[in-house]
Amino acid sequence: MAQTPSDATHVTIIKRKKVIKADGHHGGAWKVAYADFVTAMMAFFLLMWLLNATTEDQRKGIADYFNPSIPVSRVSGGGADGLNGSSLVAEDTAAKMGTGATGVGDGQSKEQSRHTDIARDLEEMRNELGDETESLSEHLLVKMTPEGIVLEIVDSESNPLFELGRSEPTSLMKNLLAAVSGSLNKFENDVKIVGHTDDRPFRGAGGYDNWSLSSDRANTARQLLISNGLPSGRVREVSGRADTDPLVPGEPSAARNRRISITIMTDTAETAET
Repeated sequence: MAQTPSDATHVTIIKRKKVIKADGHHGGAWKVAYADFVTAMMAFFLLMWLLNATTEDQRKGIADYFNPSIPVSRVSGGGADGLNGSSLVAEDTAAKMGTGATGVGDGQSKEQSRHTDIARDLEEMRNELGDETESLSEHLLVKMTPEGIVLEIVDSESNPLFELGRSEPTSLMKNLLAAVSGSLNKFENDVKIVGHTDDRPFRGAGGYDNWSLSSDRANTARQLLISNGLPSGRVREVSGRADTDPLVPGEPSAARNRRISITIMTDTAETAET
């Protein structure tokens, strides 16, 4: 065996290993992308559900909330449920079928200002009736439509507006129309009066049905308004729609579907019809 020379120099070699750590499966950017994808899918399925679960009028109300198309400012659409709102002139309520609150209406036209005044008068009338007796104000709803401002006078099981199956008004209906006529006389817009019934079949004889009943009730409302000072020349239309346009679509037999709709025509709607 060969011997190592005593004067030989020993060299120490150090071998370093380069350890590469996995950086969380190539970083965390994929998590952000995945979260965005899941959020987009959730929004998509929510949209699909809304399209399937709402009516055409409700979808229009939602669309008008984001892209207002009715020329009214400082007011919101009043109605009976969440989509239609609860007050026409509440400043702290965003417009749902109008064009916004005070900041938007600073440059409103004379026509828009007049529509705002009409809406405010109707809402003030409703509030005044509520101060006198809640049994009157609960029968009144105010909302916006493409035709104009609609005042709904709705029925109830405990306090009906008309005698059962007849067009004779109750004292409640007379009192309501007497109060309504005062507000209608503050402006000059034409009005449309439409009668509505529920879907219960009329049991009268001689071919008299809900179509005839709703028309007769609308005409009775016209007569009462005229007797309280509304000029007859301002009544543009008197008609009945039976149960074809329920206020509560999910409950066609509900008492609130029995109502009289008084539409205060706006200039936009009047121009479209001429």
